[in-house]
Amino acid sequence: MNTVELHAKKLSAIKADVLLVGATKVDDEVVPFGGPAITSKADHALANLISQLDISCTEGCVTKVMSDQFATPVAIVGVGENPSPEALRRAVGSAVRNLAGFAHVAICLPTSGAEEVGAIAEGAVLGSYAFAQYKKCEKDPVEKVTIVTPIAGEKDVKAAAQRGAILATGVNRARDLVNMAPNDLVPETFADYATQAAKGLKVKVTILDEKKLAAGGYGGIIAVGMGSDNPPRLVQLEYSPAKATGHVSLVGKGITFDSGGLSLKPGKGMETMKCDMGGAAAVLNAVLVAAELKLPVKVTGWLALAENMPSGGAQRPGDIISMYDDTTVEVLNTDAEGRLVMADALARAIEDKPDALLDIATLTGAAVVALGERTAGVMGDEQLRSDIVAAADAAGEAFWPMPLPNELKEGLKSPVADLQNIGDRWGGMLSAGLFLQHFVKDTPWAHLDIAGPAFHEKAPYGYTPKGGTGFGVRTLVGLLENFEK
Repeated sequence: MNTVELHAKKLSAIKADVLLVGATKVDDEVVPFGGPAITSKADHALANLISQLDISCTEGCVTKVMSDQFATPVAIVGVGENPSPEALRRAVGSAVRNLAGFAHVAICLPTSGAEEVGAIAEGAVLGSYAFAQYKKCEKDPVEKVTIVTPIAGEKDVKAAAQRGAILATGVNRARDLVNMAPNDLVPETFADYATQAAKGLKVKVTILDEKKLAAGGYGGIIAVGMGSDNPPRLVQLEYSPAKATGHVSLVGKGITFDSGGLSLKPGKGMETMKCDMGGAAAVLNAVLVAAELKLPVKVTGWLALAENMPSGGAQRPGDIISMYDDTTVEVLNTDAEGRLVMADALARAIEDKPDALLDIATLTGAAVVALGERTAGVMGDEQLRSDIVAAADAAGEAFWPMPLPNELKEGLKSPVADLQNIGDRWGGMLSAGLFLQHFVKDTPWAHLDIAGPAFHEKAPYGYTPKGGTGFGVRTLVGLLENFEK
């Protein structure tokens, strides 16, 4: 989407292609949910339409109608009962997604404060997303949204709308990266994309290529990338504002394609493995959004990029590798590669002594088994884990706190190395978290496993499209906004 505007004038002054209003339930009756710009006459007409057409107030249910009472087509979206900002975000996202083909949408919903206006702006931009790099859309997505509200001129309302649009644009950029074909997005091109995306922002980008990685002792990243003709990269992004309230480091898993290596996945299991860099996409865009919003916190992002392929040069089950911090790891399964690239990046990140360290990754299928396809797991320091869940709740992303049981560490012991890269079968998500914990020492740390919600294979819903979701960007930004040392 190109434009989100605020407008406090009458609807008649807005030349939109469609008017979006809501439907809610009051005393068991479905009624219009429109803003003050809806006149009593128009409100009565909407009530008649809702009654005659038996329109549902179910959240996200969209009905498009034509009526002589309105100069433009009208879309009515269910917002549920007593809608929260997140309910508004989802409903508007669903409506804008369903209104593809209309260039300009005027949104008329009740807004009593900045939070609601921001949610509507965010939902509209998220709902307008379409990935058209390889195939033209059947209908062009909505290009412009005008939010009609009597508080349009208030400073905090303008800021909230701008924040919502910037944040959702960052999510959409992450979606684009996840949806790119793996023959186009390899570690080198991902690193180049990060450099280009940071231009014009106060973000410094440093790229370590395969030679610098080898010289620096990044054994995990090098080992995972050995089987590919596309060599690995480690990208560092630094946003450092004056008088920062603290320093947060973010590490993202960036496996641009995961075949499983010599521990080859079945063919069906590889079909969506272009999404295995969803964590790195989230980190990149969280840093960019932090810079765009001029947040008063220092943020360092690390993108651990590699392609996990089988070849004569690939790492083997039984190999022992030396990590960046000199920990030796016995590789028992080359499909447990994400934790190897992440471990190197985590070990490097703690050298800068951040106040908090987060990693985010599509790390384990066990996370999907435990939590399903829409909920991510978070492990680590109790306070930081709680802060992440709170930020996720506010953002509308589902995270569930998970433990790191000490008894599972036993399964990571190797008879020939300091660690082995897989643990016991049961509790695989937690074993992976314990593996990563080894490399963060005493730094306050949390691990976010987004294997389920990072890629959505089914029909779109709310503001969530089919394919890459950009999951995690909004939670990370929310945490950064509230972070104090």
